[in-house]
Amino acid sequence: MDSRSVSWLYAFSVTMLSALGSALAANNYYCNGPLVAALPPTSFESSSTSSSSQSSYFAKLNRRDGGGGWSPRATDGQSWLQVDLRERVEVTAVATQGRYGSSDWVTGYTLLFSDTARAWRLYRQEDNVATFPGNTDTEGVVHHKLSHPIRTRFLRFVPLDWSPAGWVGLRVEVYGCAYKSDVADFDGRSSLLYRFNQKSMSTVKDVISLKFKSQRADGVLVHGEGQRGDFITLELHRGMLALHLNLDDAKLHPSSGHVSMTVGSLLDDQHWHSVLIERFNKQINVTVDRQTRHVRSRGVADSLEVDYEVGHQPDARPGKPGTFLRKNFHGCIENLYYNGVNIIDLAKRRKPQIYSVGNVTFTCSESQLVSSTFLSSSGSFLQLPLEPLTEGLSVRFQIRTWNREALLLSAPLARVPERLVLLLSAGQLRLTHHRSPLQRSDIAIGQSLSDGQWHTISISMRGLQVSLTLDSDPASTMELRDPAQPGSSILFGGCPPASTRDNCRNPTMAFQGCMRSITINNLPVNMLHVQQGLVGNHSQLQFDFCGIRDRCLPNFCEHDGQCSQSWSTFYCDCSGTGYTGATCHNSIFEPSCEAHRQTGSASGYFSIDPDGSGPLKSTLVYCNMTEDRVWTVVDHSSSRPVSVHGSTLQRPHVSRLNYSASAEQLRILVGRSEHCQQEVSYRCRKSRLFNTWDGTPLAWWLDQAGEKRTYWGGFLPGVQQCSCSLDENCIDMNFFCNCDADRQSWENDTGMLSYKDHLPMTEIVVGDTNRTGSEAIYMVGSLQCYGDRFLWNAASFYQESSYLHFPTLQAELSTDLAFYFKTMAPSGVFLENQGARDFIRLELSTSSAVTFTFDVGNGPMVLTVKSPLPLNDKQWHYVRAERNTKEASLQVDQLPLRFLEAPADGHYRLQLSGQLFVGGTTSRQRGFLGCIRALSMNGLTLDLEERAKMTPGVSSGCPGHCSSNNNLCHNRGKCVEKSSGYECDCTHSAYGGPHCKTEVSMSFESGSSVTYTFQEPFSVVRNKSRQSSAIFAQSSKSRENVAFGFLTSQAPAMLLTVSTYHQQYMAAILAPNGSLQIWYRLSRDKRPDVFMPRPYSLADGQLHRVQIHREGKDMYIKIDRDINQKYSLSSDKELNTIRSLTLGKVTGRVGMDEEVIQAGSKGFIGCLSSVQFNHLAPLKAALLNRGSSLVSVLGNPSESNCGILADKTSSRSQADHSEEDGNGKERLKNAEQSDSAVIGGLIAAVVLVTLCVVAVMTRFLYRHRHERAQPMAPVKEKEQQQQQHVLPPPLESSRRCVATADLDLNLHSAISVRDTRKEYFI
Repeated sequence: MDSRSVSWLYAFSVTMLSALGSALAANNYYCNGPLVAALPPTSFESSSTSSSSQSSYFAKLNRRDGGGGWSPRATDGQSWLQVDLRERVEVTAVATQGRYGSSDWVTGYTLLFSDTARAWRLYRQEDNVATFPGNTDTEGVVHHKLSHPIRTRFLRFVPLDWSPAGWVGLRVEVYGCAYKSDVADFDGRSSLLYRFNQKSMSTVKDVISLKFKSQRADGVLVHGEGQRGDFITLELHRGMLALHLNLDDAKLHPSSGHVSMTVGSLLDDQHWHSVLIERFNKQINVTVDRQTRHVRSRGVADSLEVDYEVGHQPDARPGKPGTFLRKNFHGCIENLYYNGVNIIDLAKRRKPQIYSVGNVTFTCSESQLVSSTFLSSSGSFLQLPLEPLTEGLSVRFQIRTWNREALLLSAPLARVPERLVLLLSAGQLRLTHHRSPLQRSDIAIGQSLSDGQWHTISISMRGLQVSLTLDSDPASTMELRDPAQPGSSILFGGCPPASTRDNCRNPTMAFQGCMRSITINNLPVNMLHVQQGLVGNHSQLQFDFCGIRDRCLPNFCEHDGQCSQSWSTFYCDCSGTGYTGATCHNSIFEPSCEAHRQTGSASGYFSIDPDGSGPLKSTLVYCNMTEDRVWTVVDHSSSRPVSVHGSTLQRPHVSRLNYSASAEQLRILVGRSEHCQQEVSYRCRKSRLFNTWDGTPLAWWLDQAGEKRTYWGGFLPGVQQCSCSLDENCIDMNFFCNCDADRQSWENDTGMLSYKDHLPMTEIVVGDTNRTGSEAIYMVGSLQCYGDRFLWNAASFYQESSYLHFPTLQAELSTDLAFYFKTMAPSGVFLENQGARDFIRLELSTSSAVTFTFDVGNGPMVLTVKSPLPLNDKQWHYVRAERNTKEASLQVDQLPLRFLEAPADGHYRLQLSGQLFVGGTTSRQRGFLGCIRALSMNGLTLDLEERAKMTPGVSSGCPGHCSSNNNLCHNRGKCVEKSSGYECDCTHSAYGGPHCKTEVSMSFESGSSVTYTFQEPFSVVRNKSRQSSAIFAQSSKSRENVAFGFLTSQAPAMLLTVSTYHQQYMAAILAPNGSLQIWYRLSRDKRPDVFMPRPYSLADGQLHRVQIHREGKDMYIKIDRDINQKYSLSSDKELNTIRSLTLGKVTGRVGMDEEVIQAGSKGFIGCLSSVQFNHLAPLKAALLNRGSSLVSVLGNPSESNCGILADKTSSRSQADHSEEDGNGKERLKNAEQSDSAVIGGLIAAVVLVTLCVVAVMTRFLYRHRHERAQPMAPVKEKEQQQQQHVLPPPLESSRRCVATADLDLNLHSAISVRDTRKEYFI
C-alpha cells in the first residue's frame, strides 16, 4: 500500500473497534404478512402435549384438523409453545385463538424471542408490561400489534392464565416480513477500519447507527480521532453504552469541549440492541433501544475533525499512536452506518475503503452460555447430586442479581450436621463452615455483588483447607480441624420445603437472580437434562432465560433522588433533596409564610417551596409574623446604600441585584402573593432621573422580565413619575420628581414599588452623576410580599349538575391532588378526569368516607379512608391524594394515611385526554354540593374563583366565618363553623383562650416531670385515637416543629426530650453554665449533633421563648427576638416511631449521651409555658387528661400563670422592638428632621392618651353597672368572651387601650384550661 493510500486511511475506526447503529434494513411499509401458515410441522415444538391430536403442529390459526389446536399435559407447570420461523424475520404482530371445539383457551400469555432457541428474551410492551391479554372463547381471534417490531427467528408463547371452564388451548399466527441485515463478528482481537476519501474529514453533522449483541460487559464499539485532539468513542462499560466526544483543539482548549454520557443498562445480555447517534454542531442525541438522552457540548468548536484511528493493535497500522488502551468489542454488529455509508457491506465486498484487522467474519457466532432464572425469593432452589466417594469438592458458577441478601449454596458434608453454606450478605460473599449448631467458622470477601453484573464464584475444599474465589481476585482460605468429605447432593439458591434432614434453611431469603456456567468437580452441569427432569430436582426456575431487569431505568425518582433496586422493585433515596415520598415527589417545605403561620410558627427564617412538588427547589426567606399580615421577605446582594459618581448616559452605573431565590422561584412567589412591594430609597444632588428638555430617562430599572421601567413609585406602572408626583408634593411642581429640579441640595425621591407583575427589581441604572457636585445615593430594599391568594381561593357549588372544567391533568407518571372541602351533602364527586381507557376520580363516597379511584390499564384501583365522624358536618376537611409509579396514597384530615402498592410489572402511565372536571363529572351526575378551596395539583393551584365567575351554578368564594384568611384562631387553633357563629378549637394548640392566644403554663418542682407516651404504630393503624394518629403521621416525616417558653434559675436542667423506639432522641437542655443546647441523635452508630445557639446563661430568672424548626438536614433555632440561626444536621433521617415526650426529669433512658442523662437526672425547676411539639401540646394534654394512659405525671407540677406573669414585664418593649421591621435590616433614613414632625408627634401622643383615659373610665363604669345587675358566679372563659362580644363598638375599641392596665383582671378570668378546649362565639 503506497503512502498516499496510507494517508487517507487515517480516518474512522470501528473497533471492536466496532460500531453503532441500527438502520432498519426491512424497509417494507406493509410488513404484516402471515409467517406461520406456510411453516412445516418441524417448526413447532412445545413443553408437552396432552395427546397426539393436540400436538404443537395443530397450533396454526383457524386450523380445525386434529384436536383443533395445541394443549399441554395437565401436569405441565411451565407450558410453552415454540415456533421456528426458519430465519431471522421482522415480527410486527401476533394473534391467538382457542382450541377448536373445546373449552380450552388462553386468557393471558407472555412472548419470548430468541435467535438460537436457547437464550430467550421477554418481549415488553409500553410501560414494560410483559403480559398480553388473550382469548375469552375458542373461535375469537385476538390480534396484538407490537408497539416495537422485533427481529428474531424463534418465538415462544408462554400461557399464564386460561379458561376457567377448561384448560390451555392455543392456535397462533405471527405477522411480519423478511429482514435483510449485514452482520460482522468480532472476537475481541479484530476490528474494521473505515477510510475517508481524504486525509481528514471535518463534519458539523454526524449520524451513526447500528445494532450489536455483546458477550462481554466491556468493549469499544466505535473510535475515531484527529490530529488536533478531536475524538469520538463509543464503548460498552459495565453493560452500559458510553459516548465520549471532543470537538475542540486539545492544545487551545484542553477538555473544554469534552462530553461523556452513558445510556442503557444490562446491554451484555447476548441480545440485539439498537443504537442511534445524531450530532448537529454541539447538540448530541443518543438513543439505545427506546431510551434517548440529549447532551450539548460545552466547547468552542462545532465540527468534528477525524483523521487518525487508534485500535487495540496499534502495530497493525504503521505510524499510528497507541494511546487507546480500552478492551476491544467481543460480539456481533449489524447494519453499521456512518453518515449513510454501510460499513459492513463495504467490508463484505472487500472494498478498498475498509481495512480489516484480525479475524472478522460475517456470520454471528452464538454464545454457549445459557442462564437460568431463580424466580422466587422464598421457594426457588436447584438440587444436584454428587458422585459418591468423591475426594474433596470444587464448585464454580456465575450469578447476576440486584438483591443484597440470599442463600447461594448449601453443601451438606459426610459428617452430619456438618455443612458448607455460602451466603450473599449485605452485598458481600460469606462462606461458613458449620461444625455444629454452636461451632462455626467463616470467611467474607468482596463487596457490592448486588450490582447487576455477572460475578464468578469458585469454592474448593481439599483436605483441611477450604478456599473461596471471587472473579479474578486472589482466593481466601479457611482451615478445617478435620478432613471433610462432601455429602450426596448440593443445593443452589435455596432449600427445598422438606429439607430438615440436611439442616438446610433459608437464613433470610432464597436467591433471586440469574445463574449460569455451573460446574461441579470440573464437570459442567447439563441444564437441559435438569429441565427435562433427568438430573436433580428444582422448583420455580426458568431455564434458558435471564430475567434481570433494571428497574432504575428509566429513573422514576424525582428531584434528583437516588434510585436503588432489588430484583422486584426500586427504592428512592431522597436524602438531601428537600423532598420525600416513595419517588421523592412531595416537598417537605411549606409553600408560603402564610402556610407556616397556619402551623403555629412565629417569625424567623424558613425554607418555602412555592411550587410544591413542581420542578423548582425550595428557597430561604424571612417570614415576619409580628403583624396581622404575614410578610415574606426575600433579600438580595445589594442591601447597603450605594453612592454613584461620574456616570453618564453613555457609560452609566449599572448594578445587578442577585436574590436569594431564582427568577422562576420569585415569579411564582410573587404570583402567589396578594400584594408585593419593594422600596427604592433614592437621594440626589444635581443628579436628574429624567432629561428636563426631552424627557429621556437618565436612570431606570429592570423588572423581573428584564424590561426597562422608568417609574419610581406606586402600584400602577406609569411613565416618568416618582412618589412625590403621585402625592402632589414635589418641591417643584414643574417636575414629576424632586431630583429633576436639579438642585445643589440633597433631595429625596424614595418610593415604594408595588405593581406585582414588575417585581422584583433586577437591575438599576444611574446615568447623570458626571457634573461637578453631582451625586446620587440609592438603596434597594428587600422584596416584601404578604398573603397567599391560593390558600383561601374557593368556589361554592350549589347545583348538582354544575362543575368547573380545566385543561387535562398532567399525571402520566406521578401526580398529587390536595384541597379542602366542606359540605352538608352525603356524597359527591370532587374531581374527575378521563382518557380513552384510563381515568382518575376523587369523591365523597359516603357521608364518612373519601374514595380515590384510578385506572392506568391494570383495572380500577380503589383507596378509601373512612372517618369515625361524619365529614358532611359543614366544617373544612383536608384531602390529599397521590399516585406515582410505585404506590398510591390517600390522606383525609389527620386520619391514618392509606397506601396501595402498584403492581410490580403492570402499566404505570396514566394517560388522560379529556378535560378535568371539578365539582362534577362528564355525565353531570353525582356532582358535589358545597365548597372546595386551595385545590392544588402537582404544586400548581387552580384559580377556582376566577373560573367560577363565568360558570352557572357555581359562585366565587365560600360563605361562613371560617372561609377566609381572617386569622380568627391563632397558634394552630382551628376555626369551626357553628350555626350562629364560630368557635376556636384549641385541641392541637399549646395555647387556650377564646382565640387560642392564652398561655398554658405549669410550675415544676424538684423531681417533677410530665411524659406523653405516643401510641404504637399498630394502634394508629387501627385508628384508636385521632390525635395519636395525627402525631404519628406527622412524625413520619423528617420534620419537627418545637416551641416552648421557660423560666428558671437552675442549671443544668432538662427542658424537653423526645425519644423513639429505635434509640433516637432529640433533647433541649440547659448546660451547667446555663446555655441552651439542642441535641439530635438520629443514628445509633454516629455521634449526636449538638448545637449551642447562645453561649451565655439563660438560667437568669427571665422568661425565654425557644422555637426549633427542622426540615430534613436544615434546622432553624430562634431564641426570644434577638437570635435566629440556621444549622445543618449530619443526617436528614426522621425520628422513626416516636415513643414518648418528657418535660422535666428523665431517668433510665437507654442510648442517651452522658451530658443529656446528667441534665435529665437534675430535671427542671421553674416554669414551662406553651409547649408545642408538632401537633402535640403536652402541657394541655397533662391538664386535660389526668388519669389517661397516655400521660404520666411525676411529682407535683401544677397549673400556673407563671408564663403570663413573666411575659408582662417585657411585652411593651418587645412589641415596640418587633413592629418596625421584621427582617432586622436597617433602612436608609433622611438625616434631616423637621420641627413640625416632632410637634405633630407630641400632639398625636397627647390626643391618644386622652382618648385612652376616657375609654378606661367608660369601660369601668359599664362593667360596674353590669356586675351589679347580675349575681356573682364563677366566670369561665367562654362566658367572658360572650360578654366581650356584645360590647358596644366604643367599648370594644377601648379594650385595646386598656389592655396593659387590665392585665390582672383578665388573668384571673382564665381560671381553668379545661374549659378552654373549645371557645364558642355567637
